Amino acid sequence: MAIDTTETTSASPTPHSPLGTRLSTRDKLVLFVLCAAQFMVALDFSVLNVALPVLGRDLGMSQSALQWAVTAFALPSGGFLLLFGRIGDLYGRRRLFLTGLALFGTASLLATFAWDPASFLTGRALQGLGAAAIVPTGMSLLTTTFPEGPARDRALGISGTLLSLGFTVGMVAGGVLTDVLSWRSTMGLLSVFALIVLPLAPGLLPESRTPERPRLDVPGAITVTGALLALIYALSTAAERGFGGADVIATLAAGVLLLAAFVYVESRAHAPLVSLPMLRRRTVAWGNLGGLVTFSMMSTVVFVLTLYLQETLGLSAFETGLVFGVQGVMSAVAGVYAPKAIGRFGARRTLVGSLAGQGLFVAGLVLLNAHTWSVWLATAAISLASMCHLGAIISYGLTVTSGVPDEEQGLATGLVTSTQQVGITIGIPLLGVLATTSSDLLAGVHTVLALDAVIVLAAAVLVATGLGRDRSRPVEAEALGLR
Repeated sequence: MAIDTTETTSASPTPHSPLGTRLSTRDKLVLFVLCAAQFMVALDFSVLNVALPVLGRDLGMSQSALQWAVTAFALPSGGFLLLFGRIGDLYGRRRLFLTGLALFGTASLLATFAWDPASFLTGRALQGLGAAAIVPTGMSLLTTTFPEGPARDRALGISGTLLSLGFTVGMVAGGVLTDVLSWRSTMGLLSVFALIVLPLAPGLLPESRTPERPRLDVPGAITVTGALLALIYALSTAAERGFGGADVIATLAAGVLLLAAFVYVESRAHAPLVSLPMLRRRTVAWGNLGGLVTFSMMSTVVFVLTLYLQETLGLSAFETGLVFGVQGVMSAVAGVYAPKAIGRFGARRTLVGSLAGQGLFVAGLVLLNAHTWSVWLATAAISLASMCHLGAIISYGLTVTSGVPDEEQGLATGLVTSTQQVGITIGIPLLGVLATTSSDLLAGVHTVLALDAVIVLAAAVLVATGLGRDRSRPVEAEALGLR
């Protein structure tokens, strides 16, 4: 089956560049719109972090309540990804993408001008709901607009680079904006992004959806959305209060039960929300495992390094941001070369090699100590690990979506982005808590980094074994001019 050609034609897109040629001007504009939206969402994950103490004092939020500034965004953005990805498949990806952009921009304005905790958290929750619509539909539009091969590889490379860069830029920009202006400017920045992208998108993006209109799998949608909401809530709360709380235990149990119910429902649904045969594909299963590990373990490294740099070495928030700024620059460099590595070696081998590199450079961070010169080791090791991390991001997304029919791209990219969201969410509560609860912070940081490295290296071995021999298209390298 193919994309709905009636809707696609109505958008009047120009033909895309053939394999091996440069992207056309329209291709570049389409890519700009899609990547700017993804960058905006990635920025939102981190831009508020440094501003939380100031925000709490301004709005009268207690220290314990500040976690909800993050959780209120994470719950809907992760919980509704699969559902919105499928709705976009069935009823129009561009339509839902534009709706998400409008909602995100409006919610950012509400958060900017919030007058009390309730109005601010409402804005954050609506931002998360908008992000849940933007991310899977944006990725689906990218993979259905650019044909499989070098054009898509290049587009995914740029998108992955900006995704990683957005998180890092957010950490730096959050500190600068809060110091120079106020915490409200961090939310205002997001509304400016939305106002730039939204007017450009309708005239550039072609509409696409599946040619048939099967009924939406409502039981599947309810169970998987409920499971994701429960799990993300439990893990986010555990990051602050540990796993011993009754609410954490109850929501973890509810999430597991709902996931089991979801699998049962999908095995019997006529038009399932998630195709179980797709989940049994080696590329989907093992590719998503690689993505889950690279995101969760790198988010943990960033978290414990932030504690180490400020609490052990005594760096300011701005100086800490500069360290991660170097990391961001190196990630951008990796984004240029990762597609070339994929063209030469194939996505699967690049994924395995990137995971191995990430694990090895994180292992080097175990040498950190309380001397100020360690900041140079931290900067170098996190930058090199992040370059490998960026390669893993791009190659795992390409591994999972390659060979998937256009009508299932929303599902495939929904799985990719759900893996990303869950990975970012679970890393800190699973490992980061070992550093925050340790009587000796430096010893706790060493323990976390060592475990982090072992998990990533073990994942590299498992993914290599699970994917088997890489049979990626050999023509890609020739088309990219690498042979």
